[in-house]
This record gives sequence, C-alpha cells and structure tokens, in this order.
Amino acid sequence: MWIHGHSSSSHLYRDKLSLFLILALSSGLSVAMLAARIWYSGSGIYAFLVWNLFLAWVPLFSAVGLWWVTRLRGWGAVPLGLPLFLCWLAFFPNAPYIVTDFLHLTERSSAPLWYDLLMLFSFAWNGLVVGFTSLWIVQAVIAQRWGNGPSWLIVAGTLAVSGFGVYLGRFLRWNSWDILTNPYLLANDILHHIANPLAHPRTVVMTTLFSSFLILAYLTINLLGRVRWQQSS
Repeated sequence: MWIHGHSSSSHLYRDKLSLFLILALSSGLSVAMLAARIWYSGSGIYAFLVWNLFLAWVPLFSAVGLWWVTRLRGWGAVPLGLPLFLCWLAFFPNAPYIVTDFLHLTERSSAPLWYDLLMLFSFAWNGLVVGFTSLWIVQAVIAQRWGNGPSWLIVAGTLAVSGFGVYLGRFLRWNSWDILTNPYLLANDILHHIANPLAHPRTVVMTTLFSSFLILAYLTINLLGRVRWQQSS
C-alpha cells in the first residue's frame, strides 16, 4: 500500500517518485499529441481535453496533501486533513469523466480518425490512472487509521458516487465547484433524480454501468499490483 509504516527505506520513496514521473510523462504525451494535432490541423476543437486532464490531477494533489498531513502531523491534524479529503472527494469524478469524452469522436477532415481515437484514449487512460492513484493513496490513509474494511467501503462508496457524478457532469453539465457556487440548485437537481429514479431511467442505467465499470477497473489494477507470476525457488 501507499503507506508502509514510517519506514526509512529510500526505495519506497523512489517508487512513489517514479510513479509520479510516469504519470506526468504519460499526461505530457497526451498534451503533446493534442498540440501536434492543433499544429497539423489548425483546429483547437479538442483543446478542452487539457482542462479535463488538469481537473483529473486535482484529486491526486489533494490525496498527496492528505497523505503528508496524516504522515507528518498524525490524525490530530483534522482541520487540514478534512478539507483535503472533501476536496479530493468533490473532484474525483473529474478523473473518470474523461472517458465520456469519446462522445466527441467523429471523423473529421482535419486529422485522421485513428489519430483522434488514440489521442482520446490517451487522455481517458491518464484520467483513469491518475484518479485511481489518488484513490489508492486515500485508501491507504484510511486503512492505516481504521483498517482494510473501512478503506474498501470508502473505495466502493466513492466509485459508486462517481458514476452518478460523471452523469451530473456529462448530461446535466454540473461542475465540482458548483458545490460552492450553486449548492442549492445542485442539491435540488440531485435530490430530484434520486427521489424519482423511475422518471430518469438514463440516470439509473448510466450510473449503474459506469460505477460497475469503475469498481471492476480499480479492482483489476489493484490486483495487478499484488499478483506475482515468478516461480518460487
């Protein structure tokens, strides 16, 4: 897990640094592909992907901040840790949201379809991996304090709510910052859809399918980090 006690082993920090470097390089490749497309076609039609990818990094920054607060100051630092956790939770749906940007994929004369497909996949992949990394960190922080059971409840709850959050962003056009700027209208919209699920079948179906996809994807990546294929001597 992300928290391995307070071990002084330098390789643990090198692994974390390497992970962030790979995430940054991968995200940089996505941005470079977009820049090349803009240069080639003269069209910035997909420029919004950079903003969406930036929003996907916000929960990761928040999760790392939460980790540092709990590591350096312990759980007595609730005034700092709680806002970081809430910020992470509010912005987390922005990470998987990029997957829905495939809706913008269409054949255009300005660039080959295969290039746009690969570019969109790159952004979607980075959004998911960056988001899952932040979830992994938060899960480790929770497990350190309350154990594996509660940490997995947080994971399941976060991914389930994120499916609904992605729906709110894609179809109802709500943003994470609307929690602060339009809290009453946002709450009213959420309660309306929750209280009348049969009147909003698209909400139920998309939330269920997307949440299920996120849960299975996270479990897959989590297990990939644990399974060892080397034969024991």
